Amino acid sequence: MKSTSPFPNPAFLNDAADKLSALLKQSPAKDIEQNLKAGLTSMLGKLDLVTREEFDVQAAVLARTREKLAVLEARLAKLESQAEPEKQRTA
Repeated sequence: MKSTSPFPNPAFLNDAADKLSALLKQSPAKDIEQNLKAGLTSMLGKLDLVTREEFDVQAAVLARTREKLAVLEARLAKLESQAEPEKQRTA
């Protein structure tokens, strides 16, 4: 009885896939990929980077500092405007 499948023996396909997989594992492309990853990791490690969490914390600190600065600037402007009439009276 002849098989009506258009594909060759499944064992043949499995064997071919295994051989192809073994060839790809031994190819220079895999070594190049590993070397690139190692080089990139090394370069990024030398940079002075912060985590996203630390960046977000510092951004929040900066926002609070800007708010306090705005309040202090308004307070200073008010005090300066109050001091102006007193200077004019004493002069």
